[in-house]
Amino acid sequence: MRSILVCMMIAFASCAEAHDAPSGWSYEPFCCNGDNETGDCQMIPPKSVAVTPQGYRVTLLPGDHRLVTHAHIFLLPMGKAMRSGDGDYHLCLFPNEDTPRCFYAPQMGY
Repeated sequence: MRSILVCMMIAFASCAEAHDAPSGWSYEPFCCNGDNETGDCQMIPPKSVAVTPQGYRVTLLPGDHRLVTHAHIFLLPMGKAMRSGDGDYHLCLFPNEDTPRCFYAPQMGY
């Protein structure tokens, strides 16, 4: 019985693999759903991100992310940003375009 449970857990974990960013690094499995064509994680234009004392202000328009159909402004705390694997900004929207699930930002050097 225990071996059946272990096999089921392994099978479930393999289904929860993350898809890759265009540059080849993988988004966290918690953050993404889908694949490179239909997934909810995507690189966003640097012009859509402003660093403010309150955190990141992300302004998205249709075309900035495959799921966005109308203008959005998200205020995301600095402490919640994950490190980008390629030096670009990436945003995962789930379960809909109104909900940022994960935000990836380049490492900032001071």
